[in-house]
Amino acid sequence: MGSLTAQESRKVVVVSLEELKQSSVPFDSLEEAFGPSSLGILIVKDLPAKFLELRHKLLSYASYLANLPPEELDTLTCPSANYVSGWSHGKEALKSGSCDTLKGSYYVNCAFYQGKDVTVPPSPEFPEFAAPNVWPSETSLRGFRETFEELCTLIIDTAVLVARACDRYASARIENYQAGYLEHVVKTSMFTKARLLHYFPPEPSSTNGENGNQLEPPAADSSDHDSWCATHIDHGCLTGLTSAIYVDEAKHPPKVPATDPSKPLSTLPALPFLQSPPDPAAGLYIHARDSTITKVSIPPDCLAFQTGEALQLITRGKFRAVPHFVSAGAGGKESMGVARNNLAVFTQPNLEEVVDREKGTTFGEFSREVVSRFG
Repeated sequence: MGSLTAQESRKVVVVSLEELKQSSVPFDSLEEAFGPSSLGILIVKDLPAKFLELRHKLLSYASYLANLPPEELDTLTCPSANYVSGWSHGKEALKSGSCDTLKGSYYVNCAFYQGKDVTVPPSPEFPEFAAPNVWPSETSLRGFRETFEELCTLIIDTAVLVARACDRYASARIENYQAGYLEHVVKTSMFTKARLLHYFPPEPSSTNGENGNQLEPPAADSSDHDSWCATHIDHGCLTGLTSAIYVDEAKHPPKVPATDPSKPLSTLPALPFLQSPPDPAAGLYIHARDSTITKVSIPPDCLAFQTGEALQLITRGKFRAVPHFVSAGAGGKESMGVARNNLAVFTQPNLEEVVDREKGTTFGEFSREVVSRFG
């Protein structure tokens, strides 16, 4: 496998939000975005004006959150949910067998999309799906929850429209496809999960020989490019992704200012960010069908939607899930002190929804297979 390149070698399909609303996205575009020979990704442009502000605010909160005192972060962790609710750091195993300490994650169940007072139904078998959300206090991160819910709602609204486009295609190309099924699955899910990601700044080698978060550049013939997020396939339907922001935390320390009891709490200021990653090779990469690796850049004012295994099952292989990973690049001097923040929203079906009609497999049963697959 060749070395990473900062150049995009294949065209990524871009559609407008209005095209989705008008159900006018050509089938050829959907095949090019999600089909068997695709990159498994679609970019949506012309989003509501508030999107850019929400993205900047929430991705700034990722740095504030990750830099809260350890004892406060401990109160936001949820071992009973396998650390897939609230804050998680150093719990995810990498393919090397070591624990991932290069990134921290904050997970939120998006059942709020179904209504303000809706609660997630319990699921003893899948606590990571059904665990209640663990929010920081308003004193710690003023406005965090409100911003998080508003941005996720916008992303899910857009995912519903992408699902509607997929349904149009599937109804025309798949025999006995249930019209509107994918849109129903995405729109009514109680188990859509959001993941706010903070990739910690790489650190210089310490004098005692330990590397900390230092990132070594991959060898030209190495397959170990996935230095920030290991190669994987999403197992939901559609994954909504924002473009990442890169924050120089050395220059702009994300410390929550002390509060003055005599004054009302104010929303934390959005952090300045770099206009491009310090290393152009850093970012999202997709393993294409022809075994090449393609770097995909998401414009700041756009959303990307990636395919998952549940979508592949529902569309009987017409649309395919594609392996992807995030690389930190070479980790040179330019990257020191710079963090990468991003948001992913995984639209997962309710557990009882059927994802494989030929076998009658529900999403709950499929999820059990996924868990056993990865041990």
